[in-house]
Amino acid sequence: MEVGRVQDIASSVLYSDTLPAEFVRSETEQPGITTVKGQVLAVPVIDFTDPDDDSVLRAIDDASRNWGMFQIINHEIPNEAITHLQAVGKEFFELPPEEKEVYAKPPGSKSVEGYGTKLQKEIDGKKGWVDHLFHIIWPPSAINYNFWPQNPPSYRAANEEYSKHLHGVVEKLFRSLSLGLGLEGHELKERAGGEELVYLLKINYYPPCPRPDLALGVPAHTDMSAITILVPNEVQGLQAFRDGQWYDVNYIPNALVIHIGDQMEILSNGKYKSVFHRTRVNKEKTRISWPVFLEPPPEFEVGPHPKLVDEKNPPKYKTKKYSEYAYCKLNKIPH
Repeated sequence: MEVGRVQDIASSVLYSDTLPAEFVRSETEQPGITTVKGQVLAVPVIDFTDPDDDSVLRAIDDASRNWGMFQIINHEIPNEAITHLQAVGKEFFELPPEEKEVYAKPPGSKSVEGYGTKLQKEIDGKKGWVDHLFHIIWPPSAINYNFWPQNPPSYRAANEEYSKHLHGVVEKLFRSLSLGLGLEGHELKERAGGEELVYLLKINYYPPCPRPDLALGVPAHTDMSAITILVPNEVQGLQAFRDGQWYDVNYIPNALVIHIGDQMEILSNGKYKSVFHRTRVNKEKTRISWPVFLEPPPEFEVGPHPKLVDEKNPPKYKTKKYSEYAYCKLNKIPH
């Protein structure tokens, strides 16, 4: 069993004004010092019901080249499906510790799946103010139900319902990004895993923190995925790096937050940019988010798309198995 769940630490320091030293970030990272005050970053907002398909495509392409992040409204995922997903995830994290530990990531596991706290090699021993649960929700052949909570009882149904509604969004995103690069609509998804593309759900649980000015939920990073589709709860926390500064990202109820991930940057040979982002925490409220990482199967090789490489545009990235890429990134090994 992994020791030191942040949720338990948060309970023990609830009424204090002190933070355990391993959570105190350096001054170059502390959000109280490094966040631009009084200004929310208005990342591009794209309406998926806009009847002008070319307009939607251009907006996605432009946001992916210049921001690496955008928000989708009117995305056709029913609000009830999102609300149900959020409700069962919140219920799981409110269970007694011993019930959650049943789903703990096994020691030495090569997979990230399971309930846990530490995800990657920690720089200077500093920890993020977050616990998490990972499990694959698609395709069926890749699902391991041992990591799907049985309590609350409707957990499985809520996750299956949400994944069912995600497919349309996933197809539209990949098609738009593919066309934006001058490829055929199907070509980018095929090079990211095709029908074996993995939907990896993560629940991030950020309990109230006595010193949110000193701690980070998740430190600055880019996602390893091709694309990340995220729904947050109403507690502000997502920050993006723009023009050398950290900004809060505007929260839009029921919107999907889209991150371009490393695999998409690689596939596009650098035309689309993976977004550098982090998460801050709150003194009074619990922030929870539900990202779904769209990623290749472990043995699938990803590199710049052949049609985007020529003498004038040599490959900027190595082609390698996704499992190798992920191992290097999580262990801070140059890749």
